[in-house]
Formats: sequence, structure tokens, C-alpha cells
Amino acid sequence: MQRGKFRKFFNDIHLWLGLASGIVLFLVCLSGTIYTFRTEIEERVNKNVYFVTYKEGMQAQSLTTLVAAVEKVQGSPVTGITIPGQPEKAWSFSVKPKGKEKGRGKTVLVNPYAGTITGDTETGSSKFFMTMMKLHRWLLMEQSTGRIIVGIATLIFVVLLLSGIILWLPRRLRYWKQGFVILFSGKWKRINHDLHNVLGFYSFIFLLIMSLTGLCWSFEWYKKGASTVLGAEVFGGKKEKPLKSLASGTAMLSADDVLKVANGQLTYTGITRLGFPADSSGTFSVSKINAASWNNAATDRVMIDAYSGVVLKKELFASKTAGQKIAASIRPIHTGEIYGLFSKIIYFICCLIATSLPVTGTIIWLNKLKKKKPRNKAVKLPAKAQPVAAAV
Repeated sequence: MQRGKFRKFFNDIHLWLGLASGIVLFLVCLSGTIYTFRTEIEERVNKNVYFVTYKEGMQAQSLTTLVAAVEKVQGSPVTGITIPGQPEKAWSFSVKPKGKEKGRGKTVLVNPYAGTITGDTETGSSKFFMTMMKLHRWLLMEQSTGRIIVGIATLIFVVLLLSGIILWLPRRLRYWKQGFVILFSGKWKRINHDLHNVLGFYSFIFLLIMSLTGLCWSFEWYKKGASTVLGAEVFGGKKEKPLKSLASGTAMLSADDVLKVANGQLTYTGITRLGFPADSSGTFSVSKINAASWNNAATDRVMIDAYSGVVLKKELFASKTAGQKIAASIRPIHTGEIYGLFSKIIYFICCLIATSLPVTGTIIWLNKLKKKKPRNKAVKLPAKAQPVAAAV
């Protein structure tokens, strides 16, 4: 294939697939941009719910006392506790309504020093971000339908990214610098063209990562394929069967005793999540993220017998293979949470660029259409011949 035909082929693919998926990609990218700082915005808007008054030397009440207080007020059993790394933040208690085994639970925030409930996560801002999440994942449609549409649009976006980077490559070596700089001194058409090409180039690798990880939520075949390639099941924790206690029948350990055992195994400080046994023969699950770690997905976990306190299983993130680490980090990689605020800022900028690409791309196409339209040129009529005066 000749070079000119090669570029035209990819230009046509980029153009028509972009026009076909533009609206869907705009909505998905816009909602993803808004959703990036969901946690930070929710905590600031509802500061009295997520933060508590803390003074140096204050001690949190025992987990046994806090669990009893929450269960008394909520009338439902506590299924899990999240203890944040910062002492000024409220602790999260997950409760599950009785008689709704398959129903969605509720998360309440507790002041661990006063033993009082500050509120729950079902705030006005959380409902807004839930709408953004549904728009991002399902376009506010039925899940089975919306998920497929978003998945197809994401596959198209991958093709657009790859074809776009091919079209970005300059035809001649001397034009390389133009691909890295936006010429703001040019006309608005040139500026729009540069915004599409240059910004698309700089955000390419991040948008490709977002797209490839996002497909794990859309297609089961893709998730299975990714699991095969990585050598570990993506989202495998959801299907994992809990271990059974080896000493059931005696008195179950308190949450405080279990936490002591876990801290003896994972001696560093950080965010701690304690999961309660699902039944009388179940076990406690304690996961922990080192506060000194850059990677927010680097979770260590121990499974503890609910009666004897014996550690039945211990999983360290550092001991996992590269594929297992990636499989366990798919969600934070996709959302940008993997390296905290630093990666979130990068993802926010890239998502904002992705939102603009369908707009700037459509404008480029419209400008080319106008350029191709033939202009009606004025046709000069031949002047009428003047009668020759008769010679005298």
C-alpha cells in the first residue's frame, strides 16, 4: 500500500468511527472526568460527616463498644469496619439490613473518640456521583444494554487512539516540532486542529490504559482474556470463597482481639479494613494498605480463625507475581487512584482532554466540508458589440 493511500485509509477509519461514537464517548469521558475526584469532593462537601475533632493524645474507643453502639442505633449487624490512616477522619462501619441477605448494605460514619454516629454515605453529593457513575458505565440505561453500548464505544476509542497516533506522525522529518506545540498565534482553525492533535498525543498512553482496563467491566470475554494473559483472575476477590473456621463452637473472638492478631502480622500503620464472618463457621478477614506506600492498591491481607485466632492465610502484595499485581490493581489503575492524588490529577487532565476530542474532531471535519464546497464564481457576460458608426 502506498504511503498516501495508507494515511487515507487510517484517516477514513479515524473520521467515520469518531463521528459514529462521538456522542457516547463525550458522555462517558465527561462523566469520568467529573467522577475522578468523587472522594475528595464528597469529604469536603460533607466535612461534618467524614471528619471529627481530634486532639493529640485522644484514644479511640474499643471496637467492641463501637460495634455495639452502631448495631443498637441501626438495628442491623455490622459486617465490616474501615479504620483510616488519619486520626481526624471518621471510621466507616458497614451494616446489612436484616432479612435482605442479597440487598445492598449501608455505610455509616462514626466518631471513634466520642462513640457517636456522624452520618452515612448516602448524601446528596453521593447520589450525584452515583448518577455520574451510572452514566459512565451504562449511559443511565438498563445495565445489560448500556454496558454493551459503552463497551463497543470503548473498543472504537481504542481504534481511534491507535489510528490517531499514526496520523499524528508527520509526513516529513522537518515537521516533527509541529506535533508537540499548539500554535496559539495561528487562526482559530489551526488552534482547534492543534488542540485535537497535540493534546491527543500527550494523553495517548493514559487514555489507552483507561480504555483497556475499562473494558473489563463491559465484556465478560474480555475480562476472561485479560485474566488468562495476566495469570490471575480479574475481580477474582468477588468470587473467592471464605475460609471456614477450624475451631467453631466456642466463644467467638472480639473484633479488638482479631485486630491485635492482624497488627502483629502486618506491623506497619495504614488503612485497615476488618471483615466479619458471614456465619458462625466463617473467619475474619483483615486487609491493610501501608501508609508509606505510593501504591494504593498494594493491599496485604490475613485470614484469621474467628475462635482460635490462628492465622489461616496470609497474602502479601509484594509476594505476588507481576500479573497478579496488575489483576488486583485494575480498578485503581482505571480510576487513577493507584498513586493517590498525583495520579488522579493526571487522569483528570487526560479525561478532560478526552472529553474535548470528539468536539475538536467534529469541528475539524466540518471545516474540511466547508473547504470542499465549490464556491459560486461570478461569470462575466461578454459585452454587447457596439454598432460601428457609418463613415461620413
